[in-house]
Amino acid sequence: MKKLLILCMLLPTLIFAQEVKTEELHLKNGDISLPGTLTIPAAKKKTPLIIFVQGSGNPDRNGNQAGTMIQIGYIKTLRDSLNAKGFSFYSYDKRSATLSNLDQLTKITFASFTDDANVAIDNFKEDKRFSSIHLIGHSQGSLVGMLAINNRKDNAISSFISIAGAGKTIDKTIVEQLTSQNPGLGKMAKEQFTELMATDTIKEVNPLLINIFQPVYQKFIKQWAQVNPASEIKKLQIPALILNGDADLQVTTDDAQLLKDAYPKATLKIIPKMNHVLKVVNSVTENQESYTSSNFNISKELLNVIEDFIRH
Repeated sequence: MKKLLILCMLLPTLIFAQEVKTEELHLKNGDISLPGTLTIPAAKKKTPLIIFVQGSGNPDRNGNQAGTMIQIGYIKTLRDSLNAKGFSFYSYDKRSATLSNLDQLTKITFASFTDDANVAIDNFKEDKRFSSIHLIGHSQGSLVGMLAINNRKDNAISSFISIAGAGKTIDKTIVEQLTSQNPGLGKMAKEQFTELMATDTIKEVNPLLINIFQPVYQKFIKQWAQVNPASEIKKLQIPALILNGDADLQVTTDDAQLLKDAYPKATLKIIPKMNHVLKVVNSVTENQESYTSSNFNISKELLNVIEDFIRH
Protein backbone atom coordinates (compact mmCIF):
# COMPACT_ATOMS: atom_id res chain seq x y z
CA MET A 1 0.00 0.00 0.00
CA LYS A 2 1.53 3.32 -1.09
CA LYS A 3 0.90 6.52 0.83
CA LEU A 4 1.65 10.14 -0.03
CA LEU A 5 0.95 13.17 2.13
CA ILE A 6 0.69 16.69 0.76
CA LEU A 7 0.15 19.47 3.28
CA CYS A 8 -1.93 22.04 1.46
CA MET A 9 -3.00 24.59 4.03
CA LEU A 10 -2.64 25.54 7.65
CA LEU A 11 -4.91 28.18 9.07
CA PRO A 12 -6.57 29.11 12.35
CA THR A 13 -10.31 29.26 12.74
CA LEU A 14 -12.54 30.11 15.67
CA ILE A 15 -15.11 27.58 16.81
CA PHE A 16 -17.22 28.26 19.88
CA ALA A 17 -14.49 30.67 21.13
CA GLN A 18 -11.99 27.80 20.90
CA GLU A 19 -9.12 28.44 18.52
CA VAL A 20 -8.71 25.49 16.20
CA LYS A 21 -5.94 24.84 13.71
CA THR A 22 -7.03 23.31 10.43
CA GLU A 23 -4.86 21.25 8.10
CA GLU A 24 -6.10 20.13 4.69
CA LEU A 25 -4.35 16.84 3.90
CA HIS A 26 -4.16 14.75 0.76
CA LEU A 27 -3.53 11.11 1.58
CA LYS A 28 -3.16 8.48 -1.11
CA ASN A 29 -3.90 4.75 -1.14
CA GLY A 30 -2.04 3.76 -4.28
CA ASP A 31 -3.78 5.62 -7.11
CA ILE A 32 -6.77 6.48 -4.91
CA SER A 33 -7.00 10.04 -3.56
CA LEU A 34 -8.27 10.48 0.00
CA PRO A 35 -8.31 14.21 0.75
CA GLY A 36 -9.31 15.09 4.29
CA THR A 37 -9.42 17.68 7.04
CA LEU A 38 -7.58 17.60 10.35
CA THR A 39 -8.64 20.02 13.08
CA ILE A 40 -6.65 20.49 16.28
CA PRO A 41 -7.65 22.62 19.28
CA ALA A 42 -4.86 25.17 19.66
CA ALA A 43 -3.76 23.97 23.10
CA LYS A 44 -0.12 23.46 23.96
CA LYS A 45 -0.72 20.02 25.41
CA LYS A 46 -1.30 16.84 23.42
CA THR A 47 -4.90 16.02 22.55
CA PRO A 48 -6.70 12.76 21.74
CA LEU A 49 -7.28 12.35 17.99
CA ILE A 50 -10.56 10.98 16.63
CA ILE A 51 -10.52 9.46 13.14
CA PHE A 52 -13.97 9.20 11.56
CA VAL A 53 -14.95 6.45 9.08
CA GLN A 54 -18.12 7.23 7.10
CA GLY A 55 -21.13 5.17 6.17
CA SER A 56 -22.34 3.93 2.79
CA GLY A 57 -22.82 6.05 -0.32
CA ASN A 58 -20.41 8.78 -1.33
CA PRO A 59 -20.10 11.08 1.71
CA ASP A 60 -17.27 13.58 1.79
CA ARG A 61 -15.30 14.54 4.89
CA ASN A 62 -18.16 16.79 6.07
CA GLY A 63 -20.97 14.29 5.54
CA ASN A 64 -22.36 15.82 2.35
CA GLN A 65 -23.19 13.63 -0.65
CA ALA A 66 -22.90 14.99 -4.17
CA GLY A 67 -25.93 14.41 -6.36
CA THR A 68 -28.26 14.04 -3.39
CA MET A 69 -30.14 16.37 -1.08
CA ILE A 70 -27.96 15.30 1.85
CA GLN A 71 -25.97 18.52 2.26
CA ILE A 72 -26.27 19.02 6.02
CA GLY A 73 -22.62 18.51 6.95
CA TYR A 74 -23.36 16.26 9.92
CA ILE A 75 -19.75 15.06 10.13
CA LYS A 76 -18.51 18.65 10.17
CA THR A 77 -20.97 19.42 12.96
CA LEU A 78 -19.61 16.47 14.93
CA ARG A 79 -16.05 17.63 14.22
CA ASP A 80 -16.72 21.20 15.38
CA SER A 81 -18.54 20.01 18.49
CA LEU A 82 -15.77 17.61 19.53
CA ASN A 83 -13.09 20.23 18.80
CA ALA A 84 -14.90 22.48 21.26
CA LYS A 85 -14.51 19.73 23.86
CA GLY A 86 -10.76 19.58 23.29
CA PHE A 87 -10.49 16.68 20.83
CA SER A 88 -8.63 16.69 17.54
CA PHE A 89 -10.61 15.25 14.62
CA TYR A 90 -9.76 13.84 11.20
CA SER A 91 -12.20 12.85 8.47
CA TYR A 92 -11.58 12.22 4.79
CA ASP A 93 -13.58 12.09 1.58
CA LYS A 94 -14.72 8.56 0.88
CA ARG A 95 -13.05 7.26 -2.28
CA SER A 96 -16.44 7.29 -4.03
CA ALA A 97 -16.79 11.04 -3.31
CA THR A 98 -13.64 12.07 -5.17
CA LEU A 99 -13.94 12.72 -8.92
CA SER A 100 -10.37 11.64 -9.69
CA ASN A 101 -11.22 8.16 -8.35
CA LEU A 102 -14.27 7.55 -10.54
CA ASP A 103 -12.48 5.40 -13.10
CA GLN A 104 -11.37 3.09 -10.28
CA LEU A 105 -14.76 2.54 -8.68
CA THR A 106 -15.73 -0.47 -10.79
CA LYS A 107 -12.76 -2.28 -9.21
CA ILE A 108 -13.83 -1.46 -5.69
CA THR A 109 -13.89 -4.19 -3.05
CA PHE A 110 -15.18 -4.00 0.50
CA ALA A 111 -11.60 -4.41 1.70
CA SER A 112 -10.76 -1.18 -0.15
CA PHE A 113 -12.54 0.84 2.53
CA THR A 114 -10.61 -0.98 5.24
CA ASP A 115 -7.34 -0.18 3.48
CA ASP A 116 -8.35 3.50 3.19
CA ALA A 117 -9.05 3.69 6.93
CA ASN A 118 -5.65 2.18 7.67
CA VAL A 119 -3.96 4.76 5.44
CA ALA A 120 -5.38 7.43 7.74
CA ILE A 121 -4.36 5.54 10.87
CA ASP A 122 -0.83 4.97 9.55
CA ASN A 123 -0.48 8.66 8.80
CA PHE A 124 -1.12 9.69 12.40
CA LYS A 125 0.13 6.76 14.49
CA GLU A 126 3.56 8.34 15.10
CA ASP A 127 2.30 11.93 15.29
CA LYS A 128 3.55 13.35 18.60
CA ARG A 129 0.82 16.00 18.71
CA PHE A 130 -1.71 13.40 19.83
CA SER A 131 -1.93 11.57 23.13
CA SER A 132 -4.01 8.72 21.67
CA ILE A 133 -6.01 7.75 18.58
CA HIS A 134 -9.67 6.72 18.69
CA LEU A 135 -11.65 5.38 15.72
CA ILE A 136 -15.31 6.25 15.15
CA GLY A 137 -17.14 4.11 12.59
CA HIS A 138 -20.57 5.34 11.51
CA SER A 139 -23.12 3.03 9.86
CA GLN A 140 -21.19 1.01 7.24
CA GLY A 141 -18.08 2.61 8.72
CA SER A 142 -18.68 0.69 11.95
CA LEU A 143 -17.89 -2.60 10.20
CA VAL A 144 -15.08 -0.99 8.19
CA GLY A 145 -13.57 0.33 11.41
CA MET A 146 -13.67 -3.07 13.09
CA LEU A 147 -11.96 -4.69 10.11
CA ALA A 148 -9.33 -1.95 9.97
CA ILE A 149 -8.44 -2.48 13.64
CA ASN A 150 -8.52 -6.28 13.40
CA ASN A 151 -6.24 -6.23 10.34
CA ARG A 152 -3.54 -4.26 12.15
CA LYS A 153 -0.56 -5.77 13.91
CA ASP A 154 0.06 -2.77 16.17
CA ASN A 155 -1.82 -1.05 18.97
CA ALA A 156 -2.20 2.30 17.22
CA ILE A 157 -5.90 2.57 18.12
CA SER A 158 -6.74 3.11 21.77
CA SER A 159 -10.51 2.64 21.51
CA PHE A 160 -13.31 2.05 19.02
CA ILE A 161 -16.69 3.80 18.85
CA SER A 162 -19.49 2.34 16.75
CA ILE A 163 -22.30 4.74 15.89
CA ALA A 164 -25.39 3.26 14.19
CA GLY A 165 -23.50 0.12 13.21
CA ALA A 166 -25.42 -2.90 11.97
CA GLY A 167 -25.31 -6.00 14.15
CA LYS A 168 -26.01 -8.44 11.35
CA THR A 169 -24.85 -8.99 7.77
CA ILE A 170 -25.91 -6.44 5.17
CA ASP A 171 -28.13 -8.88 3.26
CA LYS A 172 -30.24 -9.51 6.37
CA THR A 173 -30.27 -5.79 7.18
CA ILE A 174 -31.50 -4.81 3.71
CA VAL A 175 -34.12 -7.56 3.60
CA GLU A 176 -35.46 -6.48 7.01
CA GLN A 177 -35.55 -2.81 6.00
CA LEU A 178 -37.40 -3.56 2.76
CA THR A 179 -39.78 -6.02 4.43
CA SER A 180 -40.82 -3.36 6.96
CA GLN A 181 -41.78 -1.09 4.06
CA ASN A 182 -43.08 -3.67 1.60
CA PRO A 183 -43.16 -7.40 2.49
CA GLY A 184 -43.28 -8.42 -1.16
CA LEU A 185 -40.21 -6.38 -1.99
CA GLY A 186 -38.40 -7.82 1.00
CA LYS A 187 -39.16 -11.34 -0.23
CA MET A 188 -37.81 -10.51 -3.69
CA ALA A 189 -34.63 -9.03 -2.19
CA LYS A 190 -34.07 -12.19 -0.14
CA GLU A 191 -34.39 -14.30 -3.29
CA GLN A 192 -31.93 -12.10 -5.18
CA PHE A 193 -29.41 -12.25 -2.32
CA THR A 194 -29.73 -16.05 -2.27
CA GLU A 195 -28.95 -16.19 -5.98
CA LEU A 196 -26.02 -13.79 -5.63
CA MET A 197 -24.43 -15.70 -2.76
CA ALA A 198 -24.82 -19.01 -4.57
CA THR A 199 -23.73 -18.03 -8.09
CA ASP A 200 -21.70 -14.77 -7.74
CA THR A 201 -24.20 -12.95 -9.92
CA ILE A 202 -27.89 -12.23 -10.41
CA LYS A 203 -29.05 -13.30 -13.85
CA GLU A 204 -32.03 -10.94 -13.94
CA VAL A 205 -32.18 -8.10 -11.42
CA ASN A 206 -35.67 -7.05 -10.41
CA PRO A 207 -36.12 -3.47 -11.70
CA LEU A 208 -37.39 -2.39 -8.28
CA LEU A 209 -34.08 -3.51 -6.74
CA ILE A 210 -31.65 -2.18 -9.34
CA ASN A 211 -30.27 0.44 -6.95
CA ILE A 212 -29.12 -2.36 -4.65
CA PHE A 213 -28.06 -4.97 -7.17
CA GLN A 214 -26.45 -2.96 -9.97
CA PRO A 215 -24.46 -5.56 -11.97
CA VAL A 216 -21.20 -3.61 -11.70
CA TYR A 217 -21.40 -3.64 -7.89
CA GLN A 218 -22.75 -7.16 -7.30
CA LYS A 219 -19.30 -8.51 -6.40
CA PHE A 220 -18.90 -5.72 -3.85
CA ILE A 221 -22.31 -6.41 -2.30
CA LYS A 222 -21.51 -10.10 -1.98
CA GLN A 223 -18.20 -9.34 -0.26
CA TRP A 224 -19.97 -7.01 2.16
CA ALA A 225 -22.65 -9.62 2.91
CA GLN A 226 -19.98 -12.19 3.78
CA VAL A 227 -18.69 -10.13 6.72
CA ASN A 228 -20.62 -10.42 9.99
CA PRO A 229 -20.28 -7.41 12.33
CA ALA A 230 -21.00 -9.55 15.38
CA SER A 231 -18.10 -11.84 14.47
CA GLU A 232 -15.73 -8.92 13.87
CA ILE A 233 -16.46 -7.04 17.08
CA LYS A 234 -15.64 -10.21 19.05
CA LYS A 235 -12.07 -9.95 17.79
CA LEU A 236 -11.44 -6.50 19.26
CA GLN A 237 -8.88 -6.27 22.06
CA ILE A 238 -9.53 -2.63 22.96
CA PRO A 239 -12.30 -0.71 24.77
CA ALA A 240 -15.39 -0.23 22.61
CA LEU A 241 -18.42 2.05 22.82
CA ILE A 242 -21.60 1.08 20.96
CA LEU A 243 -23.99 3.95 20.26
CA ASN A 244 -27.38 4.03 18.56
CA GLY A 245 -30.20 6.52 18.47
CA ASP A 246 -33.68 5.33 19.34
CA ALA A 247 -35.00 7.48 16.46
CA ASP A 248 -32.74 5.83 13.87
CA LEU A 249 -34.89 4.63 10.95
CA GLN A 250 -32.03 2.76 9.24
CA VAL A 251 -30.25 0.89 12.01
CA THR A 252 -32.23 -0.16 15.06
CA THR A 253 -31.31 -0.40 18.72
CA ASP A 254 -31.63 -4.17 18.29
CA ASP A 255 -28.51 -4.00 16.13
CA ALA A 256 -26.64 -2.21 18.89
CA GLN A 257 -27.70 -4.93 21.33
CA LEU A 258 -26.44 -7.63 18.96
CA LEU A 259 -23.02 -5.97 18.95
CA LYS A 260 -23.08 -5.67 22.73
CA ASP A 261 -24.03 -9.35 23.08
CA ALA A 262 -21.12 -10.29 20.83
CA TYR A 263 -18.64 -8.13 22.79
CA PRO A 264 -19.93 -7.96 26.38
CA LYS A 265 -16.99 -5.82 27.54
CA ALA A 266 -18.21 -2.98 25.30
CA THR A 267 -20.19 -0.05 26.68
CA LEU A 268 -23.67 0.30 25.16
CA LYS A 269 -25.56 3.60 25.12
CA ILE A 270 -28.88 4.29 23.42
CA ILE A 271 -29.23 8.01 22.67
CA PRO A 272 -32.79 9.37 23.09
CA LYS A 273 -34.34 11.06 20.04
CA MET A 274 -31.13 10.75 17.96
CA ASN A 275 -31.52 9.63 14.35
CA HIS A 276 -29.10 8.15 11.82
CA VAL A 277 -27.45 11.48 10.98
CA LEU A 278 -26.87 12.24 14.67
CA LYS A 279 -29.63 14.86 14.93
CA VAL A 280 -32.29 15.25 17.63
CA VAL A 281 -35.78 14.74 16.21
CA ASN A 282 -39.22 14.55 17.78
CA SER A 283 -41.32 12.98 15.04
CA VAL A 284 -41.12 10.95 11.84
CA THR A 285 -41.62 14.15 9.85
CA GLU A 286 -38.70 15.85 11.60
CA ASN A 287 -36.62 12.71 11.11
CA GLN A 288 -37.09 12.88 7.36
CA GLU A 289 -36.53 16.65 7.23
CA SER A 290 -33.27 16.40 9.18
CA TYR A 291 -31.55 14.63 6.27
CA THR A 292 -31.86 17.75 4.11
CA SER A 293 -32.25 20.63 6.58
CA SER A 294 -29.58 22.18 8.78
CA ASN A 295 -32.22 23.35 11.28
CA PHE A 296 -31.69 20.35 13.57
CA ASN A 297 -29.16 20.12 16.38
CA ILE A 298 -26.65 17.36 16.95
CA SER A 299 -27.36 15.29 20.04
CA LYS A 300 -25.61 16.80 23.07
CA GLU A 301 -25.90 13.48 24.85
CA LEU A 302 -23.98 11.85 22.00
CA LEU A 303 -21.15 14.35 22.47
CA ASN A 304 -21.09 13.93 26.24
CA VAL A 305 -21.04 10.12 26.04
CA ILE A 306 -18.16 10.18 23.55
CA GLU A 307 -16.23 12.62 25.73
CA ASP A 308 -16.74 10.58 28.89
CA PHE A 309 -15.77 7.33 27.18
CA ILE A 310 -12.51 8.66 25.70
CA ARG A 311 -11.42 10.57 28.80
CA HIS A 312 -12.18 7.75 31.22
